[in-house]
Amino acid sequence: MTDLDLLHFEQLKKDVQAQYLKEYTPSSDDISKWKGIDIIYFQEDLRKKAKGNISEKSFYTYFKTSPVTKLPRIDMLNLLSIYAGYDSWYEFKKQHLFAGELLRDDEDLTEENLEELENAVQNSPDLSVIENTLQKPANNGTQKADLQKSNTENQIVNKQNIPDPYPKQGESAQGKSFIRKNIWAIVTTVLIIITGILGFKDEIFSKTYTYCFTDADRGVGVINTLEIKVIKENESPILYKIKPGECFRYSTKDKSLKMQISAPFYEYLEVNRSLENAPEEEMIELKPDDYKMAAYYFSIKDVTGAPKEEQLSLIKQKRNQLENLISNNAVIYQVYDNNTYGIERLDKQKYITLVTTPTTSLKNLSVIEMKKDKGKIVSIKFKIASTDEKNK
Repeated sequence: MTDLDLLHFEQLKKDVQAQYLKEYTPSSDDISKWKGIDIIYFQEDLRKKAKGNISEKSFYTYFKTSPVTKLPRIDMLNLLSIYAGYDSWYEFKKQHLFAGELLRDDEDLTEENLEELENAVQNSPDLSVIENTLQKPANNGTQKADLQKSNTENQIVNKQNIPDPYPKQGESAQGKSFIRKNIWAIVTTVLIIITGILGFKDEIFSKTYTYCFTDADRGVGVINTLEIKVIKENESPILYKIKPGECFRYSTKDKSLKMQISAPFYEYLEVNRSLENAPEEEMIELKPDDYKMAAYYFSIKDVTGAPKEEQLSLIKQKRNQLENLISNNAVIYQVYDNNTYGIERLDKQKYITLVTTPTTSLKNLSVIEMKKDKGKIVSIKFKIASTDEKNK
């Protein structure tokens, strides 16, 4: 990578920005100031025109910083070049040459790769040395022939030592002496065994209980990540997060168990169990909060499959439903997985506009937290996962 490559990339970013501004009107003409819904629209247009995608993390890494100090991978450079109207990154640079700049045909092979190839050649073994080493054993044929000769007349026969079935008194004295010399090693070994038993007594004497969860109304697994707090007397609560479809396994030697279970779309539940005669496996029903669940389903409802003349009607219907469910003073946050822009606050109308705009990104929307008060949604915290995260 050269400094000229970084300058070319800054040129490419301006061409990408200009290409997008031909058809769209983002919140700012400067691509480095885009965020939230602007980035989602740009990703959508990139998928449509260049048949590829860049993650939100890559966007913040390479477009929020100017000038950049690190060049993206060649596949991302080719993708952005195609979006800007060129055949490839090489073709883009070819049409934007600086004064005195020359492009090599082996442009894809970086200086780092060339250095690795040179080191590999220098460190490769000498083939002539290997050939000489392989030829040396051929001169030992006479030695092998001599080894075949044997003279049985003067051979010494090794006698096997047969143990005496009647040990002498001196031997028993030696055994007692061995015990006296190694008494500390024996005592130390016993103490280590006892310490190990005491250290792992919880694992040795504990019992494992399994709790699975189901939707009380629908009879299917819960659709949310559950937060389970295990409450112990005179101790701080222990928090566990259980993914949808998974069961909670808890090992304990206690005689009772107290759990507090919560999830964005289900009513809070506190469970108290006496473990003296409790089954090792149990199914717990969670009551869904239909109001929160309706707000979620309306947020991710897809209208792109409908005919064009019906889509506007469906979007209008979707907006009215969300207007009725969400409070005008609702506190709404969108969470991002990057260090540059971690969280963004939206008002009610901006959130409704975001989720009623037909984009494929809405299928990756997940609710982290949702609260209701007096029949209205008063708090929403959500995240739209990138394509890379969804494939993990």
